[in-house]
Amino acid sequence: MSETMGLRERKKLQTRRAIHDAAIALFLERGFDEVSVAEVAAAAQVSKMTVFNYFPTKEDLVLAPLEEQMYADAMRVLGERRPGESLVAASRREFLARLERRSSDTGLDDSAAAMNMLHLVRGTPSLMGRLFMIQVFAEERLARLLEAESPGDIRAGIAASQLTALWRRLQVVNTRRIVEGESSDAVYADAVRAANAGFDLLEHGLGDFLTRS
Repeated sequence: MSETMGLRERKKLQTRRAIHDAAIALFLERGFDEVSVAEVAAAAQVSKMTVFNYFPTKEDLVLAPLEEQMYADAMRVLGERRPGESLVAASRREFLARLERRSSDTGLDDSAAAMNMLHLVRGTPSLMGRLFMIQVFAEERLARLLEAESPGDIRAGIAASQLTALWRRLQVVNTRRIVEGESSDAVYADAVRAANAGFDLLEHGLGDFLTRS
């Protein structure tokens, strides 16, 4: 029975990936607004209903994997903290590791695939709106995870907001430079310095930053 369930789940994952890959190929070729869900279904050789079973909205065809990955990443950072390691320290370690491997969620991925996806999302208002909501939901999910680990501690939600804001800002700055034509290798050292500066602020607080003389 467990083997049968395993095969069934693998088939579902294969179908989902086929739909996603077909959608991305069509969107990149013709533009998000110029492709219908029916055309995606035909390209993936499934029914339109099957597409919606896996991806409730057209925007999910592009962004659902990102939303799922953000949640999985938050769970992993929390679960893989080392003994004596704080949330901020674990988040710093994770972000720096991602910078080193040029992960797309740091904004430091200058591969053709990443740039194509970036231009697709940036050039489609409905995808930009969906991306904003994903970021809002990601912050709330992180807050819930932190609150579950520290019941009654008001700092949990605040920490979630600060961490998600920092990751987002670092990503935006790195993305801007990549879009302007710099390579990921050229940006990397500055990206590491910016990340460490940001996590230092989270770790030690703003304190007397910008005190008026």
